[in-house]
Amino acid sequence: MIRGAMYGLLVLAVAAVLFFADLGKIQSNFFKPEIVGEMLPEVLTVAAKNTVFYTALAFAFGFVFAIALALMKLSSIGPYRWFANAYIELFRGLPALVTIILVAFGLPIAFGWRIPFGTAGKAAVGLGLVAAAYMAETLRAGIQAVPKGQMEAAQSLGMSPASAMKNIVLPQAFRIIIPPLTNELVLLIKDTSLLFVVGTTPATKELTKFGRDFMTTTLNATPLTVIALVYLIITLPMTSLVRRLEAAAGKGRR
Repeated sequence: MIRGAMYGLLVLAVAAVLFFADLGKIQSNFFKPEIVGEMLPEVLTVAAKNTVFYTALAFAFGFVFAIALALMKLSSIGPYRWFANAYIELFRGLPALVTIILVAFGLPIAFGWRIPFGTAGKAAVGLGLVAAAYMAETLRAGIQAVPKGQMEAAQSLGMSPASAMKNIVLPQAFRIIIPPLTNELVLLIKDTSLLFVVGTTPATKELTKFGRDFMTTTLNATPLTVIALVYLIITLPMTSLVRRLEAAAGKGRR
C-alpha cells in the first residue's frame, strides 16, 4: 500500500514537471547541441584527463602519508600517537578548500617557497593532505580488524614486528579497506573541482573550471550538463565497484 502511494506521488511529480515546465526553454538552456559540439573533444582530452590525473596524484600522495599516520596512531610511542591524532583531527576538521589555499598561497607567503609542478603539485599536496587524514583512519580500522593472533603467529615464527606488519598484517588490512578507499577516491575526483582557486591555464583546467569558463563565454548552462555527465561517466563505475566489493566482503564474512 505504502509502496503504491510512493509510486503514485512520483508519477504525479513527473506529470507536474512536464505540465508546468517550459521544455523548449530547458532544452535551449541546458541541452544545446552546438555548445556540446564546441566543448568536444577538449572536455574529454583536456579537462577529464586532468581531473583523473590530479585525482591519481592526490590519492597516491595521501595514501602513502596515510599509512605512516595510521602506524603512528597505533604506535606505543606517545609523541607519534599525539602527532597522528592532532593531524587527523585538524585536517578532517578543515574544509578542503582552505587546505588548498594554504598550500597554494600560504606556504609561498610564509616560507617564500612554492609547490613545484604547478597545478598538479598543488593538487597532489593540497588534496592529498586532506585525503591522508581520512584514509589514515580507514587504514587504522583495517589494521585493527586483522586478528591479533596473526601478528603473534608471525612473531612466533621469528619475524620482527615491522616485518610481520609489512608482510602479514597490512596485506590483510588492505583487502578489508578496499571499499572505503574506493569511496575516498570518488570523493577526491569531485574535490578536484576546488582547484579553480589556484589558477589554471587552458592546458591545466579540470572539469569544473573548464565548464564554468565555457558557461561564462556562452551564457548558457549546457556546459554544466556536459561536465556533470562526464563526472558520472567517471564515478558511476567506481561506485558500482564499491557496491560489488562490499557485497563480496559481506558474503565472505558469513
